[in-house]
Amino acid sequence: MEEEEEEKNCCSTQLIDGNGEFNFVGLEKFMKAMKFSQCGLSYAVVAIMGPQSSGKSTLLNHLFFTNFREMDAFKGRSQTTKGIWIGKAVGIEPFTVVMDLEGTDGRERGEVDDTTFEKQSALFALAVADVVIINMWCHDIGREQASNKPLLKIVFQVMMRLFSPRKTTLLFVIRDKTKTPFEYLEPILREDIQKIWDTVSKPPAHMDTPLSEFFNVEVTALSSFEEREEQFKEQVAQLRQLFFNSIYPGGIAGDRRAVVPASGFSFSTRQIWKVIKENKDLDLPAHKVMVATVRCEEIANEKFSLLASDEDWLALEQAVHAGPVQGFGRKLSSILDAYLSEYDMEAVYFEEGVRNAKRLLLKSKALQLVHPAYITLLGHLRSSALTNFKIQLEQKLSRGEGFVASVNSCMQSSMLEFDKHCSDAVIKHADWDASKIREKLQRDMQAHASSVRAEKLSQLIAKFEKQLSARLGEPVESLFDTGGKDTWASIRRLLRRETDAAVSGFSTAAAGFELDQEGFGKMVQNLRDYARSVVVKEAREQAGKAVIHMKDKFTMVFNHDNDSLPRVWTGKEDIKAITHEARSAAVSILSVLAAVRLDEKPDKIENVLSSMLIDGSVAISSRSRGAGIIGDPLASSTWEGVPPQNTLISPVQCKSIWRTFTAETEYVVTQAISAREAYKRSNNWLPPAWAIMAMVVLGFNEFMFLLRNPLYMLALFVIYLFGRAIWEQMDIPGEFRNGTLAGLISVASRFFPTVMILLRQLAAKAQGHPDHEPATHTQTLASQSFRSQTPTRTSTSSSTMDSSVSSNDSSETGGEYSSPQLTRRRVTNVEHEEFS
Repeated sequence: MEEEEEEKNCCSTQLIDGNGEFNFVGLEKFMKAMKFSQCGLSYAVVAIMGPQSSGKSTLLNHLFFTNFREMDAFKGRSQTTKGIWIGKAVGIEPFTVVMDLEGTDGRERGEVDDTTFEKQSALFALAVADVVIINMWCHDIGREQASNKPLLKIVFQVMMRLFSPRKTTLLFVIRDKTKTPFEYLEPILREDIQKIWDTVSKPPAHMDTPLSEFFNVEVTALSSFEEREEQFKEQVAQLRQLFFNSIYPGGIAGDRRAVVPASGFSFSTRQIWKVIKENKDLDLPAHKVMVATVRCEEIANEKFSLLASDEDWLALEQAVHAGPVQGFGRKLSSILDAYLSEYDMEAVYFEEGVRNAKRLLLKSKALQLVHPAYITLLGHLRSSALTNFKIQLEQKLSRGEGFVASVNSCMQSSMLEFDKHCSDAVIKHADWDASKIREKLQRDMQAHASSVRAEKLSQLIAKFEKQLSARLGEPVESLFDTGGKDTWASIRRLLRRETDAAVSGFSTAAAGFELDQEGFGKMVQNLRDYARSVVVKEAREQAGKAVIHMKDKFTMVFNHDNDSLPRVWTGKEDIKAITHEARSAAVSILSVLAAVRLDEKPDKIENVLSSMLIDGSVAISSRSRGAGIIGDPLASSTWEGVPPQNTLISPVQCKSIWRTFTAETEYVVTQAISAREAYKRSNNWLPPAWAIMAMVVLGFNEFMFLLRNPLYMLALFVIYLFGRAIWEQMDIPGEFRNGTLAGLISVASRFFPTVMILLRQLAAKAQGHPDHEPATHTQTLASQSFRSQTPTRTSTSSSTMDSSVSSNDSSETGGEYSSPQLTRRRVTNVEHEEFS
């Protein structure tokens, strides 16, 4: 009953038959019966391989409680297991699949067919299993064939090429252990395994990968089953403990990263077997070919190692990293020829096909070794040619030669130099093509030429743009400063002249670049646009200073006559007309600054500004602000017939600017009015003519009386001299220039101090020693007394006059204007009416 239960739990199934056919249906039944698909990733696979009749099935049955068929020793030694069988390990967690492989070196298959299937099955086991048990006799350790060394070597190499290698545990089980201590057997076996790994040909990615990256090697020994059965079973029981929790950390199972889920196990194993069956390289050679393969590979690896450490090669490689090497191809070809010749001499007696194949492999590896140096050399040659190209191009351009002709000449010269050096670097064993490096060199030259071309054109354009800025900026500013009806006409002529000159110069300078028509036209248009932008920019800057320009123009016209001489206010000038003329000139300046007029399109800006500003409409609108005036052309943000982008000062802004302007220029007008009135008063201090005639007629008798009495005449003469002295000392005309009242107050305050000064001077002269210091001191005191009393009166009079003049100017412009000092006195109505 126990054996039947074990058989039921094991469910042994033939996975691959003796003909190599995969039993997919049987595998699906096994997975369904064992509920294997539900295990996910929690399972392990253990396979066993070894010589035929070496007790593999017996070991598995005792180790995993399986029921694989065992050889009957009483019927003779023959093949028992055909193909590959699988079963479930009984009583071991996690779920463990056991694979029993057909034994090797069997006489039933023959030499060729036997080795092909055996190696395919071994490769399959290594690709699928987590643990591969290598069953071998103790007395076969050190033997080439019986210990499966050639088989392992080929299987290792092919497995790395066909599959993504994963770390597999190789458990070497030494059967029928002799008296030789295990401590001596294990190192020998491990050394043999390491030698096999070192001689295996590996892909470039795993050239330096150690054996431990792919395999965990474990070694154990078992006593003879037939002679020491009880001891054998005890040792197997101890070995069985290794497979409990085998997939957990520290377990005997190898790398689990590449394991597939249990549900995909059947598909995965079938695909692996299909790849192994279809791969022709797995149709392994016979023993003679195998020996040739191993030995020729050993010779090739030896020669490759010597080449890699060759002093001449290392010196050549170091020189190449430092810079170009003359005769590189000849020197390297000589080194390669030497090692290939040595290989041919040592491998001459081995099978020709294998020898040639390994020679090609050696040559390929050697060329892979030296190829980076060759690429480095080509890189140096490319850099050198590119540097020479840059230097020659710069020299030709500095001499003033055409750009396109210089580029073509320098490129041709540099490419010829590069080709010459490339031919010197050719290795006769390789057909390496330098065309990609050559094409890259051409692209680099073209890229540099394009960069230089763009830089030169950029410098050329910047030069002419700078020229335009210098020739347009200040002249345009000067034209705006003068201001006039033909300002924009002059600007257009200036712009056209300077732009044509710049375009002509640019066309001449860019001729050597051989630009296409479209590109050249675009650059010329950009140059014209830049010139226009300079003018527009300057116009916007001047428009921002519109009030300053208007004030300057107003002051120039108001304070200078038609001959540009400073105007003297003598009382005969018509200040109202002069003010109107000056404000008209300011409006003209404002109209010039209001919009850009580079397109010669007529507009009505000046007419609108003149009609609305000079006629006083702005003042009216300011009084009616908030109520809105229908039809006000200045109540808008754009000018009629002028595009918004050409507007510099909008109509609304013009109104604001005008109010600011008038407020800041009223003081000039009031000063002119004050100067005129002061001039009139300074020239009218004498009595009128009729009064003089009346005094002459009425004083005739007094005059005759004086003539008859000389003493009176002398007294009057002395009084005249004394009065004349007082007149000159006090500067009576000067005191009355600021008004009659102010003059009287000033004269009254200074009269007595001045009389006292004159008397002291006369007394000093009469005594014969003039005392200037007392007089000066007295005069200073009198002057200080006068100045301490005069400013209040004078400032009061001046303020009164300023207030009056401001009122007069406000009435002239028609707008409301209130003096900041309403409490001051006003000038007479006569003066106000005269200015109005």
